[in-house]
Amino acid sequence: MRIRQTAVLTTLLGLLCVPAHAEDARDISRDTLAPNDGWAAADGGTTGGSTADDAHVFTVRNRSELVRALDGGSATPKIIKVAGTIDANTDDDGDHLDCADYATDGYGTKEYLAAYDPRTWGSAKPSGPQEEARQASAARQAERVELAVGSNTTLVGLGDSAVLKGASLQLKDAHNVIVRNLELRDAYDCFPVWQPNTGGLGDWKTAYDNIWLRGATHVWIDHVTLSDKGHLDEREPTYFGRNYLRHDGLLDITNASDLVTVSWSRFADHDKAILIGNGDTATGDRGRLRVTLHHNEFESVVQRAPRVRFGQVHLYNNRYVVPADAHDYRYSLGVSTESAVYAENNAFHTPGHVEVADLVKSWNGSALHQSGTLFNGFPVDLLAIYNAYNSGSERDLTADVGWTPTLHTKIDSAEAADRAVARGAGAGRIP
Repeated sequence: MRIRQTAVLTTLLGLLCVPAHAEDARDISRDTLAPNDGWAAADGGTTGGSTADDAHVFTVRNRSELVRALDGGSATPKIIKVAGTIDANTDDDGDHLDCADYATDGYGTKEYLAAYDPRTWGSAKPSGPQEEARQASAARQAERVELAVGSNTTLVGLGDSAVLKGASLQLKDAHNVIVRNLELRDAYDCFPVWQPNTGGLGDWKTAYDNIWLRGATHVWIDHVTLSDKGHLDEREPTYFGRNYLRHDGLLDITNASDLVTVSWSRFADHDKAILIGNGDTATGDRGRLRVTLHHNEFESVVQRAPRVRFGQVHLYNNRYVVPADAHDYRYSLGVSTESAVYAENNAFHTPGHVEVADLVKSWNGSALHQSGTLFNGFPVDLLAIYNAYNSGSERDLTADVGWTPTLHTKIDSAEAADRAVARGAGAGRIP
């Protein structure tokens, strides 16, 4: 009897010792986007893989399991739960792959730099053996890190520490996708390409966004954390007078993507965060690129938070933090060709050398609606200050963007949203 009682007590004690979040965490895998929650709620809303049968609900712990669950980007309704940390730079046996493992055909960084040094190569586009070797090496890495996410998919992190490292999620022509509660970090390009610029310095171009939407519609991204954590570009060397960048965007929404809501997410430690619309001549984007960004945090982001072409973008209740030691901050809101950004009740925190007018940058833009903006705790008229500061050098922006948002959750004051976002944005923070 004593033995049996001891066993029962031991079992009970064991249950009591299980972390509360492991036992009580709400299953979010079948959640759908709430009505009116941004553009992704339009035209039937966004449900992801919520209708998946039990055979298409997966818990994945490594790259191989994740690839099998994604099923080549199929449209079969599916729910994929990420447990722990998954490294995309691994082989089929789960062994880590570094840049040297991908390099082929004689590619080498020193050899590439020697071949295309502008002082000897000039301003022509790289070609020849080293560029061909770079392309072949890049293709080998892309095969591992580019992961196709198909229609009717929900991809969620389990618990408060699910991480997808080194991957580029590709939502190409995908419809009805949900990505939640997941940290995506360090989509690191081993093989940047040099792009000369006649009469200028040129630049390094990299290949991978953490998430890239191309022709994707009805997408909800919620409580994700995206960053360069692990390999910050500012620590990379300078070649040909330019930073040897290893990362592209954190989230790019291009090629006529439409009806997207990005909420309660964190964008950090990165240069170019969010690009909406990828070209001034991409007139097929007209009437599309409708995106809502709300309750997101942008911390230590240099630019593109977001930069917009063509799209109707509702930007409300977001928090921006420029650190005191930021030496390369450029802007937060990029207003470009035919963009229609409607910004409400956003809060900005900056050091003394960043002025209110620095928050906006225009490339052939014409309009920006803004209201309720807080700058270091003080209300400001962002549009009036921008126009006054740039008068004579850039054309004034008008306040009429041609539309008024109707699909949105409760819009809080910038002050209240600032506090809420600081506490609640990012992976592992779903209430």
